[in-house]
Amino acid sequence: MNKGMHEGSDMKFIPMTSIKSTVGEAVTADVYYYTNQLVNVIFIGEPASEYWYLVDAGMPKSAEEIWRVAEERYGVGAKPKAILLTHGHFDHVGGLVDLLGKWDVPVYAHEAEFPYLTGKQSYPEPDSTVEGGLLAKISAIYPNEPITIGSQLKALPNDHRIPGMTDWEWIHTPGHSPGHVSFYRSIDGLLISGDACITVRQDSFYQVLLQKAEVNGPPRYFTTDWEAAKQSVATIHALHPNIMIPGHGVSLSGNILQEGLTFLVDNFDDMAVPDYGKYS
Repeated sequence: MNKGMHEGSDMKFIPMTSIKSTVGEAVTADVYYYTNQLVNVIFIGEPASEYWYLVDAGMPKSAEEIWRVAEERYGVGAKPKAILLTHGHFDHVGGLVDLLGKWDVPVYAHEAEFPYLTGKQSYPEPDSTVEGGLLAKISAIYPNEPITIGSQLKALPNDHRIPGMTDWEWIHTPGHSPGHVSFYRSIDGLLISGDACITVRQDSFYQVLLQKAEVNGPPRYFTTDWEAAKQSVATIHALHPNIMIPGHGVSLSGNILQEGLTFLVDNFDDMAVPDYGKYS
């Protein structure tokens, strides 16, 4: 582990899984997503390429698994040009500190996420009182303390470009966290939505385990600003993406995706916003 970098004191292995765990899928020739337990890690770059990027860093203690998948796709000793973060919740940065101990690469995130990535501020505690299923009820066990990654952390540019990725842009999609972003490629309508919009009901143990696909709003137990979350879903819908890779759940495309996004936008208050909980 590099000097000056460390995980939060509450970062620990979370014993959760899904039927898609350890399964990967290529959605285009150069975009591949891999499910680590119950969260997706995305690799951008054609197989065997020296020029590739990693989006998000999995569950706690996932670094060795991510290294293995990276080497299987890009070759022994492969490392990304950069790591992009949709946000800094524990299930998206769980392997990050260990990954940076091996990969000396920049990490790009929205500046509003910096307090949670530089050890300055903890996220609000997950809401175990929120309306929802088993995974919401046990959310008190989920880590919320900040990690510290130091000088490798870089701000996403104000022009919404991504350094080295000329076809991609980042889009601010807050609500689930203040600096949550999604990544979009207009040439083929591919969207990496993070947790702004997912395709599984994340508070339900049964649906997470079986990965039952349906377009949903962000995970309830960690979402603190539902008005912003609603606007972010509307922003995503307005893009009319052809393919969406969420932070949780399976990728969706075509009419199934469009109809699901439209239904979510039209019914967000009833479908996504919990009836009770300390952030609703």
